[in-house]
Amino acid sequence: MRTSSTILVVVILIAVIASAVFYYKDTEGPGIILSPTGGAVSSAKTLTVRLSDAASGIKTVQIDVIQGESRRQVLSQTLPDRPAERLVEIDLADLKLREGTLEIEVVAVDGSVYHFGAGNETSLRQGYLFDNRPPVVTVLSRNHNLNQGGSGLVAFEVSEDVDKVGVLMDEEFFPAYRQPTGEYLALFSYPHDVKPGKLVPKVLAVDAAGNERRAGFYFHVNSHRVNQTDINLSDNFLNRKMPDFQHLYPSEAEMLGIFLKVNRELRQANRQKLRTIAEQSSSAPLWDGAFLRQKGANREPFATKRTYKYKGEEVDRQTHLGVDIASVAHGPVNASNRGEVVYADDFGIYGQCVVIDHGLGLMSLYGHMSSIAVQVGEEVERGHEIGRTGMTGLAGGDHLHFGLLVSGRPVNPIEWWDHTWMKNNVESKLGLGRETL
Repeated sequence: MRTSSTILVVVILIAVIASAVFYYKDTEGPGIILSPTGGAVSSAKTLTVRLSDAASGIKTVQIDVIQGESRRQVLSQTLPDRPAERLVEIDLADLKLREGTLEIEVVAVDGSVYHFGAGNETSLRQGYLFDNRPPVVTVLSRNHNLNQGGSGLVAFEVSEDVDKVGVLMDEEFFPAYRQPTGEYLALFSYPHDVKPGKLVPKVLAVDAAGNERRAGFYFHVNSHRVNQTDINLSDNFLNRKMPDFQHLYPSEAEMLGIFLKVNRELRQANRQKLRTIAEQSSSAPLWDGAFLRQKGANREPFATKRTYKYKGEEVDRQTHLGVDIASVAHGPVNASNRGEVVYADDFGIYGQCVVIDHGLGLMSLYGHMSSIAVQVGEEVERGHEIGRTGMTGLAGGDHLHFGLLVSGRPVNPIEWWDHTWMKNNVESKLGLGRETL
């Protein structure tokens, strides 16, 4: 009898302990992350609520928008499947909110048996400034005469601080740089392969609340003559140059196959990397006057359309986005203008290569060099020797591949060598903010 009583007590004690463990196993409410965590919002900006509860799952969620005495319910939901995570987007567009402050309140309850089955509750209340007015853009520069494949500079002011600002050319974005006097300067380019009139550049300004303004400005685009050339690939060239790239494509056994991958894939990867390098450009114009043209003869103009042939058959087509200049073998290469070296190393199809930042997203590129005489971070002046010409990379003979880039996009360097073009299209637009203050 005593043994049975003892067993019963033990069983009851175990049951009580197990019930207590089960009851108290989850006493914390769901996690709530509201993004953004504050600041300005608008009808154009979607807020996100991230809920999480790994232990018991999320049972209910309610979201309200509070402005003054008004409370608008955005969401009230029961989740039968008790998800461990839940992402909710808050769209303010249809709530008819007025300008000014508001609060977002989120209340979430988990599926825990704690609180006698009611679960654990977490609430979060966050304040914001509702701003539905887009920034005002005032274009300061008047004339913007462009060439296909060429550059342009627009100066403008914006009525408030912005998160994103620059020139939008179709899907291409060229960032603007704020100057000490308050105005913005944006260098941009018109594509070499798009006919005049097909694209319309716009100044784009997006404020912290997500409001967007697109402002037009006067521009004119001149067409350019298309240059074409055939390049015959010899076995001698392939056997001499492709082993340098063989480690990048070990599955390619044929030299021609390696060349095609280099000419297509590596070329594209190099161009993409130039856009990344452009992100570190100085916000101030570093150049001084027209750019220096290297000594030598132009072997091929900008945007020449190349047709590559092997044993008489066409194998590839590419556009050469630079200017090839040939002088003497291992001739001096000089910085085209004042700036800071941002790249000095081997660079794919360009071989030994130097890239100099001239500010506002403008950079110069020097490719196929045999030697480099500068380092990253070094400041150089116009005419400073930075290395020697060569035939590294994808070059078939000793020459300099010279390129100018605006936010990583290649542009025609000839414009920047021209003192008159520089005066009319660039220098006349610098400092317009000071004149209007």
